[in-house]
Amino acid sequence: MCSPEVMAQVRDTIERDSRRAGMRRRDLFGAAGLAALGALAAPRTAAAAPVSSSGTVVDLTHTLTPDFPVWPGNPQFAMRPVATLGGVGSVDTGSVDTGSLGPANPASGFAVNELTYWEHTGTHLDAPAHKIAGGATAEVLPVADFVAPVVVVDIAARASSDADTVLTVADLRDWERAHGRIPARALVAMHSGWETRLAVPGGFTNLDAAGVPHAPGFDSDAVDFLVAERDIVGIGVDTLSLDHASSRDHGAHVACLGAGRYGIEALANLGAIPPVGATVVVGAPKHVAATGGPCRVLALL
Repeated sequence: MCSPEVMAQVRDTIERDSRRAGMRRRDLFGAAGLAALGALAAPRTAAAAPVSSSGTVVDLTHTLTPDFPVWPGNPQFAMRPVATLGGVGSVDTGSVDTGSLGPANPASGFAVNELTYWEHTGTHLDAPAHKIAGGATAEVLPVADFVAPVVVVDIAARASSDADTVLTVADLRDWERAHGRIPARALVAMHSGWETRLAVPGGFTNLDAAGVPHAPGFDSDAVDFLVAERDIVGIGVDTLSLDHASSRDHGAHVACLGAGRYGIEALANLGAIPPVGATVVVGAPKHVAATGGPCRVLALL
């Protein structure tokens, strides 16, 4: 266990590096752009909590199972045991297909599962390359952006009666009036309460008679505002898409990923963290040429 002094040093290092990374990015906008951003500043900025200030960790990740909803037409997550433990006190599920293991890999002594899934399955990250030709892949995104203040904007009441509602600039303005300016280099998450639909078969994808899904998402103008005027690292949703699910132009994806930011879809437990004050840690995928992938997302309170 780290001492308070060590934790303080880690926190200061993260905050310093994040500020430096942010300044390098802002330099690209030029002096005129910075002046325009400064003119839009609100009287106060919402404060991000120090890393693990209370010692509470909230898991924002859904458990990935073969039953977890996927985008219509995508294959489900699948898992197959290819090696099991044998002997006293071990777990053995019976016969195992050893053909795929090869002669140097016995089917006993170690338990091994084969996983099959598309990158954008479960709680997962969207890298710019997911939508933007030539965009950055997940393994080359700045690691400093995966530890960030997390802002939660709650539109659950509206989403309960309007499945196609979107998080708007007006919602962000209302949030700032209540909580202060959105911190720079934050992850901004939409809480629509959509995960309650996981208990109802078909409720999460919410297909209409024509097979079109309906679920809330970000309005593209809101994403443009967050990128240009609040310098966020990315956006997150508790649904299957950054856009409202019936979108045809995928404007939120384009606005977010086109600006070199990342998105996180199918977040869990957003109602368990405060609107501001928590720090998010994104365990992003790091396989070569990753357009995204399942990730473990934690909120530190």
